[in-house]
Amino acid sequence: DISVTVNGHGNAGFKENVTRVERELLAGINNSRFGAPHIIISGAPGSGKGTQCENIVKQFGVVHISTGDILREHVKGGTDLGKQAKAFMEKGELVPDQLVIDMVKAKLSETEVQKKGWLLDGFPRTPAQAEAMAAAGISANVFLQLEVPDEVLVERICGRRTDPVTGKIYHLKFNPPPSDPAVINRLQHRKDDTEEALRTRLVAYHNNVNGILDFYKDISVTVNGHGNAGFKENVTRVERELLAGINNSRFG
Repeated sequence: DISVTVNGHGNAGFKENVTRVERELLAGINNSRFGAPHIIISGAPGSGKGTQCENIVKQFGVVHISTGDILREHVKGGTDLGKQAKAFMEKGELVPDQLVIDMVKAKLSETEVQKKGWLLDGFPRTPAQAEAMAAAGISANVFLQLEVPDEVLVERICGRRTDPVTGKIYHLKFNPPPSDPAVINRLQHRKDDTEEALRTRLVAYHNNVNGILDFYKDISVTVNGHGNAGFKENVTRVERELLAGINNSRFG
């Protein structure tokens, strides 16, 4: 229950390995003393949530939990919950909140998750889901919200183009494709990445977030995911705010 395994080889240099050992040891000691971190992260499409999740897992050692991933795991594994979910999905219906909550509860009960802590990605989304979580006794140390203006999100998302041959994703402004005409002519614009589709998703996102903020107002931390800061500054800011939130929850 208290073991920590660190790859002493890999491609990292000596300093990186020393830093990794320090980080894993500190996380293990703190989790043993004060309990493992429980984090919820919320962010609109294009807010950088995926990148932040990767770094939070790296820095805090928690298990990343996405309800979409859990749902696919249960359906693929043919579990009782997966079979129930599949029946709704095949009819084109949304999987009921209680069924999703049951899947989340099953995931949170796993030994690794209890030992390392968890990062719930984009869940709960609605007041009903937040209420069901509370009723199930699932509570977090920090509710992290990434805040980015809608106009910035539109620019980030609508400029994306995918190369169907290589699978690479480009951005017409921030990460333009090569000048090769063959590549440019085959680039695809996803239907979800149009401005009309995105604005519809953003309306739903804001309504949902506004509906659950009251549940987490005492542990809520908002980080500007845009501003003038670069990538490293935003990652550092999220780490700092999360650590403060976790410590506040642990020590008051």
